[in-house]
Amino acid sequence: MPWWTVVLAVWLLVAGTAAAESALRLPYPDKFGLIPASTYDTNYNRVGDAHLVLENLSENRVRIVVESGIDGGARTIATAELEPIEDGRFLRLLRQESRSIDAEGVPLGVLTIDHQNGVASCEKGGSGDVKTQRLTLPDQDRVANVPLNLLFQPLVDGSTDRLNFQLLLCRFGARLIDIDARVVSKEGDSPNMRRFIEVEYQPNFGKFVSLIAQNLMPRLSVWFDPRTSNSWIAHRVPLYSKGPEVLVIRDAIADAWLAQRN
Repeated sequence: MPWWTVVLAVWLLVAGTAAAESALRLPYPDKFGLIPASTYDTNYNRVGDAHLVLENLSENRVRIVVESGIDGGARTIATAELEPIEDGRFLRLLRQESRSIDAEGVPLGVLTIDHQNGVASCEKGGSGDVKTQRLTLPDQDRVANVPLNLLFQPLVDGSTDRLNFQLLLCRFGARLIDIDARVVSKEGDSPNMRRFIEVEYQPNFGKFVSLIAQNLMPRLSVWFDPRTSNSWIAHRVPLYSKGPEVLVIRDAIADAWLAQRN
């Protein structure tokens, strides 16, 4: 084998590996630890426990865990592993995973995004009857299913007015969809009220199709209080694909947040 073919093979391997990573740069958390929260239905009735955890595992790894569910029923656990970059000023996604069970306790499958190897997968089924679909991530991907509390910070602090990223969906087969996020409301600007910022995110199917989709899809939002450490305070999302729509609200802020809606 000519020497140049070996060099070329090594170069292609290195180049391919270097391209397989997330292009997103997420702000480094200002504080680590457990944030207790609760799950509510859309009528603001508390239905279960929840929490958001930010863990500094080592100087080279950060983990986010988001868990929410209905007492004695359906539950979702999502995790993201990230690494500090640019002298620790930002984080880059390495891996994301989401697991859900339905109201009867039956596992619905596992959604996995492996940024380092450039592969995403949707695993469905259990008890030996597991079916997995895989897709190749684009080079320098912008997929962010889990750490929206960090991703949306540039919208909260006003450094940008719109963010574009992608979500991995498993319903109807593994696929990536383009998402637009923007601030839609800033509540409580008076001195006697807390200031809550709502970021809404929706699929971008093109202008005409997106207008139709807005009436067919659930409203997806994340709320922030800029004056609170780790400013995430609530989010609204289906508990899982085709599951009930829920609100997950930070316990320490829940009374004030709910009061401004009632």
